[in-house]
Amino acid sequence: MTEFDAATAIGEGGTAELSDGWVIGEAVNGGILMSLATRAAAEALGAAGSHTDPVAFSTTFLAAAQPGPARVESQILRTGRSFSTAEVTISQGETATLRHTATFADLDANSEPVHLQEAPPELPDPESCAPAARGGFAEKIRILDRLDMRIDPATVGWAVGQPANDGEMRAWIRFADGREPDVLSLPFFLDALPPVTFTFGALGWAPTIAFSGHVRSRPAPGWLRMRITTRNVIGGLFEEDAVIWDSRDRVVAQSRQLAGVRMPSAPVSP
Repeated sequence: MTEFDAATAIGEGGTAELSDGWVIGEAVNGGILMSLATRAAAEALGAAGSHTDPVAFSTTFLAAAQPGPARVESQILRTGRSFSTAEVTISQGETATLRHTATFADLDANSEPVHLQEAPPELPDPESCAPAARGGFAEKIRILDRLDMRIDPATVGWAVGQPANDGEMRAWIRFADGREPDVLSLPFFLDALPPVTFTFGALGWAPTIAFSGHVRSRPAPGWLRMRITTRNVIGGLFEEDAVIWDSRDRVVAQSRQLAGVRMPSAPVSP
């Protein structure tokens, strides 16, 4: 069993073990929780003879999840001929950590033909990009051990004290253990890059408040290519938009999240 499949496994009675190998600081990464919740919803719908391909999901984060046991509760909201929906709550003790609503369909029937598609960003090949690894301020970002992430050198100036202040980051990404991407891993990958506010020199934790994502196609084997952007960093909140392309240059997933941030300084007035 791969590390990702072990981290998103659901036991008898809806139990799960949140591993400390998927933490950022002291909290479990929100992306792995979204993939866990998506798996739970897919299993519930599959047992009911309904759709199992996620096409859209919306997640509200209610409390930081800690490594350790968790309870995963699924409720089918609707089964239909074209789309089915389920809701999942992940809790630890008496505290709900997130609520996740996901809609499922036949993804193959909804990923062709392509009438219009955003072009993938131009990146140097992975060997020419900057590998993301634990160390320094990133020492406690343990999910980096689970990933092979190569950031475009043009968008990594923040790592050497030269933030571009432009709100864009581009990277190649895949699992470090060789597991190929699939639809259940896409919610995790959508939340796997460093926060886009790093490009402003804000190198602290950026807790997600709400997250919505779309799965557009089954990813082909190989590297995934990502771009994350923000256009509004106001007060202590920012939005982050992400798009993922697979090795065929097909858009396979996209998302928007609202997150909190502590900016390093006030903006300079023009």
